Amino acid sequence: MNILVVDDDKEIVESISIFLRGEGYGVFKAYDGIDALDVLSQNEIHLMILDIMMPRLDGIKTLMNLRESRNIPVILLSAKSEDADKILGLAAGADDYVTKPFNPSELMARVKSQLRRYTSLGSIEKQNGEIVISGLCVNTECKTVKVDGEEVRLTPLEYKILELLVRNRGKVFSAEEIYTGVWNEQAAICDNTIAVHVRHIREKIEINPKEPKYLKVVWGIGYKID
Repeated sequence: MNILVVDDDKEIVESISIFLRGEGYGVFKAYDGIDALDVLSQNEIHLMILDIMMPRLDGIKTLMNLRESRNIPVILLSAKSEDADKILGLAAGADDYVTKPFNPSELMARVKSQLRRYTSLGSIEKQNGEIVISGLCVNTECKTVKVDGEEVRLTPLEYKILELLVRNRGKVFSAEEIYTGVWNEQAAICDNTIAVHVRHIREKIEINPKEPKYLKVVWGIGYKID
């Protein structure tokens, strides 16, 4: 398994790399988002540890760029003062986060957990851009959705919400996180807005919207794709 460590602090990169190699992982290094995307384009990377605050291209923008084509796990590194960026990162598709200063043993445990989840799902995104979950197929290149082989027409916003959820299968997103991830701005009063869009998506992709197979509500918390 190859892991890409991205941080503008070279000492942190070196420290994490030592622990990763000790666990038997291959390690690639980058010191800003532009370098990271270059490494990703030329190598088979299975997980990325990504700092939020970096020069040239920060972690959030790097993550958003990555999620246009790749579904590998991403663990964010964040300072305690970066809670807003942490929420943005999770909404944009990060799988986990670790707050600096961090315990190396905790970071390694999170790395192993994310890699287990990634490999158990079989890297659900295919090379042709399709994400297939049972009878639901989302093509992230063509921006199309099919259910049991039949194409379903979604509005652009409905598609963005569905894509965010299928890229992060099993993860629960609050209405605020969906709003931030899809509209790419800080959430206002959005619970009802998201609920309406979710209802419309269900009506289009579910055989029985009242007993959904794919898009589910976790009451009091948010929404997820199962």
